[in-house]
Amino acid sequence: MKFPNISDIATTSVVSIDIKSTFNEAINKMLENEHRNIIVIDINDFYIMSIIDILNIQAKDVDMNIPLSNLQLSRIPTINKNKNILDTLEYLNNSIEYICVINEDSTLYGLVTHTDITSNIDPDTLMDNYRLQDFLKLGRRMKWVTRHERIASLLQDMVNNFYDNVVVVEDLKPIGIFTTKDIMRLIKNKTELDVEIEEHMSSPVDSIHKNSSVREALSFIKDRHYKRVIVVDDDGSLSGIISQKELISITYSKWAMLMKEYQDELSEINLMLENKNIEYETIASTDALTGLYNRHKFYQLYLSSYTSMVQRHNDMSLILLDIDHFKKVNDVYGHNAGDKTLVQVSHTILKTLRNVDVVCRWGGEEFLVLLPTADMIHAISIAEKLRKAIEELDIDIVGSITSSFGVSLVREGEDMQDVIDRADKALYLAKDSGRNCVKSEADL
Repeated sequence: MKFPNISDIATTSVVSIDIKSTFNEAINKMLENEHRNIIVIDINDFYIMSIIDILNIQAKDVDMNIPLSNLQLSRIPTINKNKNILDTLEYLNNSIEYICVINEDSTLYGLVTHTDITSNIDPDTLMDNYRLQDFLKLGRRMKWVTRHERIASLLQDMVNNFYDNVVVVEDLKPIGIFTTKDIMRLIKNKTELDVEIEEHMSSPVDSIHKNSSVREALSFIKDRHYKRVIVVDDDGSLSGIISQKELISITYSKWAMLMKEYQDELSEINLMLENKNIEYETIASTDALTGLYNRHKFYQLYLSSYTSMVQRHNDMSLILLDIDHFKKVNDVYGHNAGDKTLVQVSHTILKTLRNVDVVCRWGGEEFLVLLPTADMIHAISIAEKLRKAIEELDIDIVGSITSSFGVSLVREGEDMQDVIDRADKALYLAKDSGRNCVKSEADL
């Protein structure tokens, strides 16, 4: 049985905004697109701002023009769009409501929500004898009120207790529901909130009997596009609420259990093949001594980063660095000491660089570093940080060493070799200037 890929089920109609934008700009964008959530992007990190977050922030009388970067927003996990749907289970068993789906270059592809996953569950694989009452957790994440509850006071309670819905009851029978969708409508229309909830609740309420099967509950959600099911007993009284997350967890746990005996052997074979493939790929793409990328792999990563730079109109820079007087290290202390020096310098470079940066051993004692999203000023700053880190090393037998740096800016329409040539000229200028310094193409 084939489990769908994340890209097949993800919602791509996502509203997003840069983290440098303001709180007010985010709200306006949500209202314009009639979305209850907005994704806030900070390079390779993703956050979500919901209606509940907006209410909480507004209650603190925050300046509407405050940058989103100054707010305490919830970071959401990411998953590659080519992953399998079963890879989402570890998130859905927790309190995570959304998973951000990303492309190979870590840009935003879409979102996976409980609705997306529920809509792709095959009911024929579920156990019909599992009933909602077997899994119902009374009172869990549920709040009910009477029709006379005032919205203004209720909203604060929803914020404080992280409720995304409230059930309105009369004689313990559900007569309405008030959700974040209703809150969004009130905010958009600038509606007076000091009114009774019955004026703005969604009514009547669709409910399902607690003796219904998981199959029936899933069909109920899919047909009505709901996020939760309100469960009642024989008298029609409220028994509880089961969210999509809980249904998905139940469903896939049972599904995975049924599939396990058929999947185990295949998974073991696949794992062996994947590990062997990773091993061969590592050998083919890394330098045997330092473990850094080799020239071939660096060129592949350069092309990928260059494409992203052009598409996203970002800056990108390159650093070429060379260990000073390295021949003397080999001649005086031996090649073993030289190898240890190269390894230690490699580790220092990796520890100092950002996660998005790419470094390779270009040859001998030369290293090449690619800096996505870094302009010339930022690249020079990173190079200076590397220079100091290497200078502070205390290498066994050898002692301290220094290194020289050449920095160049990647320009659209030119070959990688053109960028390297300018960095190489800047490196030689650093050597001629006494070594242990950073020079850029602007110094040429």
